[in-house]
Amino acid sequence: MTTADPAVHQAVLPTPRGPVSAAVVEALRAGPPADLPSHVSADPYGEDLQLALHVCYELHYQGFTGVSDEWEWDPELLRFRATLEQVFLDALRHDVPGGVDVGGVLDELLVEPVDAVGVSHYLRDQGEWWQMREYLALRSVYHLKEADPHAWVIPRLRGRAKAALVAVEFDEFGGGRGDRMHSRLFADLLVGAGLDDGYLRYLDHVPAEMVATVNLMSLCGLHRSLRGALVGHFAAAEITTAPSAARMAKALERLDAHPDCVEFFTEHIEADAVHEQVMRRDVIGDLLAREPGLAESVVFGVQATELLEQRLGEHLLGAWTAGRSALLLPL
Repeated sequence: MTTADPAVHQAVLPTPRGPVSAAVVEALRAGPPADLPSHVSADPYGEDLQLALHVCYELHYQGFTGVSDEWEWDPELLRFRATLEQVFLDALRHDVPGGVDVGGVLDELLVEPVDAVGVSHYLRDQGEWWQMREYLALRSVYHLKEADPHAWVIPRLRGRAKAALVAVEFDEFGGGRGDRMHSRLFADLLVGAGLDDGYLRYLDHVPAEMVATVNLMSLCGLHRSLRGALVGHFAAAEITTAPSAARMAKALERLDAHPDCVEFFTEHIEADAVHEQVMRRDVIGDLLAREPGLAESVVFGVQATELLEQRLGEHLLGAWTAGRSALLLPL
């Protein structure tokens, strides 16, 4: 099943979730010069701050309908975004253990408790179709731009680390085939599940727990000082995706989903198992051989990724086991 490229049509500005996101959205609607607060007081993981950050970051991706491309580098908006970023970063750094043992934190990702019950376990074993559709809509906020945030780290790397990461990205972008790009496969998945494949179509539905996971990638990608963290994030994602994708494929088969839904996940099972080794040996190994001082940043990227994914998983399972929607706006 092939539909029109979801990136052709820009997203519309989302509905604000508080004074901080309202200030950003209203500024973009009104046009420069921006009139933005000089200080921010908001929950670093909350709906308001996370949506505000996401809107700022989206100006570096596909942008919004009716919003000038000139906003991307508007000094006042960048100043305001930096304030939001610092609040988010400070919280993440406070809430992860830190350290410099890169091998140790990566090894931990390979060990899954026998009694583990994550989102993919739940969907595989007992999830209902409405819960699966919520999960797919929620993940669309990232997967319709899959691997784009990680591309920003390419010019920040050198040697074997750069070449190896580009090889992984080449696979993510379909090996040169537009119809095989992972973002394209996810768009087909959405259509197969009876969902809208429009870019950021479900942003107003998606809670902060999911938005934060995407914001972490954008934050690390847009700052050279966080290049180690972005590599750590990418490695963590590749290590954990293959087993999770296998469970998701089984869940979709159990629910008798359209083959396009299953294909997205089966594509990731083998590919990401290979990518895991490339990221650990060729990307991180070479990066730290050149810049050993980045070990702490790599560890931070891995731990921050796990922290935000854990928060997301707890939100989803808490809602679903209580029989309610995990989205802000049910489908």
